[in-house]
Amino acid sequence: MTAHDEAVVHLKRTPLYEQHRMLGARIVEFSGWEMPVQYSGILAEHEAVRTRAGLFDVSHMGEFNVEGADAQTFLNYLVPNDVARLAIHQALYTQLCRPDGTTIDDLLIYRIAEQHYMLVVNAGNIAKDFAWVQQQAERFPALTLSDQSDTTALLAVQGPAAQAILQPLTALDLSTLRYYRFAAGQVDNIHCLISRTGYTGEDGFELYCASVDVVPLWNALLAVGKPHGLLPAGLGARDTLRLEAGYCLYGHELDDQTNPLEAGLNWTVKLNKDDFIGRTALQEIKASGLQRRLVGIEMIERGIARGGYAIYDGTDATHHIGVLTSGAPSPTLHKNIAMGYVEAASALIGHTVYIDIRGKRTQAHIVTLPFYKRVS
Repeated sequence: MTAHDEAVVHLKRTPLYEQHRMLGARIVEFSGWEMPVQYSGILAEHEAVRTRAGLFDVSHMGEFNVEGADAQTFLNYLVPNDVARLAIHQALYTQLCRPDGTTIDDLLIYRIAEQHYMLVVNAGNIAKDFAWVQQQAERFPALTLSDQSDTTALLAVQGPAAQAILQPLTALDLSTLRYYRFAAGQVDNIHCLISRTGYTGEDGFELYCASVDVVPLWNALLAVGKPHGLLPAGLGARDTLRLEAGYCLYGHELDDQTNPLEAGLNWTVKLNKDDFIGRTALQEIKASGLQRRLVGIEMIERGIARGGYAIYDGTDATHHIGVLTSGAPSPTLHKNIAMGYVEAASALIGHTVYIDIRGKRTQAHIVTLPFYKRVS
């Protein structure tokens, strides 16, 4: 065993780990997993997703099954979004909140059948989330919960060529599958849940399958996608793509000190539905007014903004008004961009701010999110 192997022996690996190594990926630790950060390079992979297509291994994500007569009632109590409005084969984005309104995690909920749902949670929160869900489920007897994370794999095909790449591998007419809808079907003779969702700001699909089937599925997609310019893409491009699209990342824009209202996710918080965990607190937060807001920031002066950098008011460079949560150069827009929380009074589009970049106050301004939005 090499020193590298000894250092990472405690980390988890997806079933595609060896494929990543064979493709020359640079492997890094992410949320307790060994994951590819890049293959051909972050810029090349980012550009491929924006203009052609990229293939991501997201098998580190967690999947929970929720079944039974109480499933809908339970989930509607568990999260702030309205699970009751979900049709079968529809998904929604929401959060797990504590009674004080802060965020345990953000997640997707899929309605698979009348009394059957799947929750998809972040990799680093699987154990924490499942323990929370189990605890909240104790008062709902007609319910069965199971953690299917270890036996479920997930691939994401993202980009304007995604449908053209995937269509030859499935009999399902992908043109009929609307955004945030999904269907069960065969992809290259492998049973999948095919979902028109993603985390890049582009059109695309996420494919859930059994872990034992994901290697041939990955290889089939790479082969069919090669003539279309598809590239395997890693966590580096995934992060720059989601930042341009203004998507929150747990541990950055969302955490256990943050509520979904200040994160700009008020569209996911349905205060007029039946009681749910955190409802009273979120009602009070909304009524009393937000203390801070998540904003987009674009650098005016030269400098790369990064998560953790302090934000100062543009009219008084000594007045600390917030902190960046994420930041990077935008490969698509050729600008240095960031997201962060600032005092609500300063959260105005066009407002000048200063970012403390290694001791230098560097001028920037607040801009509308998202930074990038694809043309349909």
